[in-house]
Amino acid sequence: MDPIADFLNRIKNAQAVSQKTVRVPFSKMKYQISKILEREKFIEGVEKRGKGAKKIIKIILKYDENKNPAISGFKMISKPSRRIYKKAKDIKKVKGGFGIAIISTSKGLLTDKEARREKIGGEVICEIW
Repeated sequence: MDPIADFLNRIKNAQAVSQKTVRVPFSKMKYQISKILEREKFIEGVEKRGKGAKKIIKIILKYDENKNPAISGFKMISKPSRRIYKKAKDIKKVKGGFGIAIISTSKGLLTDKEARREKIGGEVICEIW
């Protein structure tokens, strides 16, 4: 299975049973996606734990006052079998601006808003809302 899809599924499943935290195996890409989710207020916090092969990412999940999860859904756009690339002018808003797309660019991982602002295209990894 795709490691990024697995990462997002773990977050979604943990939120479905109202867990406070979730631990996922470490990779630089997952850590950068976690930092973007934290910056965009989809999760409370991110911590790197462990050393060497036992590194993990601890994610503190976010809920509203009615215990509804901050992340209501996601969609993988690029998959290992099919990569999707977009130019900056072709990047659309996700759910009318309520969601974000995570794009892998030459300047690292950016949200759709940041990529449009900097006029940089790249591989569209996923959409989260």
